[in-house]
Amino acid sequence: MNQIVSKILMYGDMPQDSILMELSAICADLRAHVQTKEALTKRVFRQVKRLLVVATDYGFNKNLWHDYLTFLLITNENPFSITCEKTGAHKGSVNYFAKSDFKAFKQLYDYDFAWMEQELGIDCFTRLSHYEAIVKPDLMYNKNVSEKVRALSTQLAGASDEDEFFVFVTEFYKAYGVGMFGLNKAFRFSSDGTGCGVVFHAINNMEKVMLDDLIGYELQKKKLVDNTRAFVEGRKANNVLLFGDSGTGKSTSIKAIVNEFYDQGLRMIEIYKHQFQDLSNVIAQIKNRNYRFIIYMDDLSFEEFEVEYKFLKAVIEGGVETKPENILIYATSNRRHLIKETWSDRDDIKIENGMHQSDTMEEKLSLVNRFGVTINYSKPSQKEYFHIVIGLARRAGLTISDDDLRMEANRWELSHGGISGRTAQQFITYLLGCEQ
Repeated sequence: MNQIVSKILMYGDMPQDSILMELSAICADLRAHVQTKEALTKRVFRQVKRLLVVATDYGFNKNLWHDYLTFLLITNENPFSITCEKTGAHKGSVNYFAKSDFKAFKQLYDYDFAWMEQELGIDCFTRLSHYEAIVKPDLMYNKNVSEKVRALSTQLAGASDEDEFFVFVTEFYKAYGVGMFGLNKAFRFSSDGTGCGVVFHAINNMEKVMLDDLIGYELQKKKLVDNTRAFVEGRKANNVLLFGDSGTGKSTSIKAIVNEFYDQGLRMIEIYKHQFQDLSNVIAQIKNRNYRFIIYMDDLSFEEFEVEYKFLKAVIEGGVETKPENILIYATSNRRHLIKETWSDRDDIKIENGMHQSDTMEEKLSLVNRFGVTINYSKPSQKEYFHIVIGLARRAGLTISDDDLRMEANRWELSHGGISGRTAQQFITYLLGCEQ
């Protein structure tokens, strides 16, 4: 195996402690008799356990070795895979190196571990190639990733040669991309510790809500959809601020919009207020990718002593570098003006041509003005609240009459935070719990 792995060029920058590199080293040491069989067996079992952990995390099944190799291929970001993500496969010298790598990977797919098992007196890789996992789709955090990996794994295992292997892999890159951005919808990030970069972390358990699940607010949803559709289609689009009362569906709408447009290349990166200073580093890492990114800020607001909003202002509009066309900022807030205003803000008011102007107030209001689209999610009326309750109840399969639902929903909201879509959902959840 080590001879095969040594021929990999484009995909050869794997960490030495990766499963493939460790197994390659074990094969070399076994043939060279540099360790006892007991020590080598222990090393093999350690990698088998790691394979099982990966398989459990991603719901792999049938042939775990093939699924693991496929996972390596679709998560390895290199000049070839990134280019295929952007423009697809084209003729060029780099294809020669890629096909050479795929020839090696084809050999790895077909690798026979029988000699190793016979030498060490073990039986594990045979089991891993005919693995039966107990998979419950509803409990899988990585179902989306799992389905893609297993589908491509089946294709690659059946490829006749490196040319067919090349076609399958490059078609996947063009359709889904490469790396974590190709496999996941939403991300958070952390600083890499150097102050010059960030590390992205996939959000694997994102709520699977769709816009139809949000009852009411049709005009608001249409405005959001129209702007997002223009964005993913490469047309001009605006940053968006969703503001209004709590519990009205602002955050739900953002999650739903990502789910709706995920298959068209839309991705979301969630950012917290204390991370605004890293915004430029985030943008630097995603501006050249073949995806459309929404940088999502939930419950955005600032107290008068907080100055992080200045980082945001510079990124949205006004910095030296133009914001890339594949990035928009979507934010939600309970405040229309985002930054808390005080009477002291008016201390510098000047009267000019009959107009009252305050530099402090203008600075604070300038942030919200940089969102081209503002959408108001106001608290529903009593009638709208009952409409939401009844719609959610019918969708959940509850058979309680409309009149009884209205009466019970009215009692519920009086003691649970007042009228809102969130209150309605909590009421339905309570009813479903009572039925079970």
